[in-house]
Amino acid sequence: MDAPDGADDRAKALEAAHSAALDWLGSLDERPVWPRATLDEMLEVFGGPLPDDGQDPAAVVEQLASGADPGLVGIPGPRFFGFVIGGTLPAALAADWLVSAWDQNSGSAMLTPTTVALERIAGRWMLDLFGLPDTASVGFVTGGQIANFTCLAAARNAVLARAGWDLADLGLRNAPAVRFVVGADRHGSIDRAARFLGIGRSEIEVVDADDQGRMRPDALERTLEHGEGPLIVCLQAGEVHTGAFDDFAALIPIAHRNGAWVHVDGAFGLWAAASPALQHLTAGMEQADSWATDAHKTLNVPYDCGMAIVRDPADSIAAFRTGGDYLVYTGLDPWDVTPELSRRARGVPAWAALRSLGRSGVAALIDRLHANAKAMAEGLAAIEGVEVVNDVDYTQVMFRLDADEATRALGGAILAEGTAVVTGAEWRGRAALRCSMSSWATTSADIERTLAAVRSLARRAPREADSRP
Repeated sequence: MDAPDGADDRAKALEAAHSAALDWLGSLDERPVWPRATLDEMLEVFGGPLPDDGQDPAAVVEQLASGADPGLVGIPGPRFFGFVIGGTLPAALAADWLVSAWDQNSGSAMLTPTTVALERIAGRWMLDLFGLPDTASVGFVTGGQIANFTCLAAARNAVLARAGWDLADLGLRNAPAVRFVVGADRHGSIDRAARFLGIGRSEIEVVDADDQGRMRPDALERTLEHGEGPLIVCLQAGEVHTGAFDDFAALIPIAHRNGAWVHVDGAFGLWAAASPALQHLTAGMEQADSWATDAHKTLNVPYDCGMAIVRDPADSIAAFRTGGDYLVYTGLDPWDVTPELSRRARGVPAWAALRSLGRSGVAALIDRLHANAKAMAEGLAAIEGVEVVNDVDYTQVMFRLDADEATRALGGAILAEGTAVVTGAEWRGRAALRCSMSSWATTSADIERTLAAVRSLARRAPREADSRP
């Protein structure tokens, strides 16, 4: 049976999607930022048995858009401060639509030269902005978690090779144990990546951190004095609660003197290097062996755009180059430096974002996020009963009330009220609320609207004397 002529259906479906997308984006300034429907309610809207007969594609898109609305979060809007999630720059959003329309399988330079070229250029631009070696490999992956995993898989392969163990040939059984050293306040994606790589919780060596979450150089010295074998040390550019940066200039030489591969988790913090005013936070970072970041955070591109950066591309190739007599290699293909073969051209929106901003625009974006964080912290500190917990060196603000129960109640009230989103955290055994400045769309007026809401809600919060969790 011949396939139907879908050109007209496609055009009408895309028109419906375009109209719905503009309506959604136009609603962001005034709609409640937190969703108004639960998962069960959304399952009810879209669920039921699969219909026997199909439906007109444009009608499907219209049904999707209208049904989805109550369960959507205003993440692309200017007052979503939960987690570390940026909005989407206009050029990046439009480029992402083109990526879906082009439908290119971007694992091979021979197969899809346009999208691979765009990704390669975006990678070079990022290396330049970050001050990293221009010969490093840049693998575009789904996000920060897989960027960390990809870099650490290359690290594991390389440190075992230095110890005389060919992982690809011999596997992990009977391999030398890899020492995996992390800071006390590392992100959970580091432990999860270790688990994916066969390194258990009991094998992880934890180094003390200071009151802002920075690894202490003296503690790293003491940790590395004891023990031997292949060694990986994980550092951090931007602690997820405080935004603090490890002292790379002090820590990396210590790790390298002990033969370590040094990895930097910079999911949102690597971008500080692009700002002349903030690049001091990343001083010495370029000495590391691998770096992970995520463009959907600070660069404000859509999801599905993490970057795994490895100093020596040979280490990436050794860990990831695939086989298959039907595959064609061009020297350094995308599938040589990540775990994937088939994938969408996820780096194209990053190219569009960088091209639309330019070097000065990227710096201005980073500086604006930092300025918004400072303004939010100053406004919060002026509210009676509110304490700002961290030094606001970058884009993170953490605050709390006197009592943990009151802090948690305030967090719930902020979500229910709808002006903005902040998310809960725990810091040094105490409840806190975390506000992440990540969106290009946030203005000073959005800061003032959020502060007014918090000010009103904080006055109604309980004032228990008990500050225990």
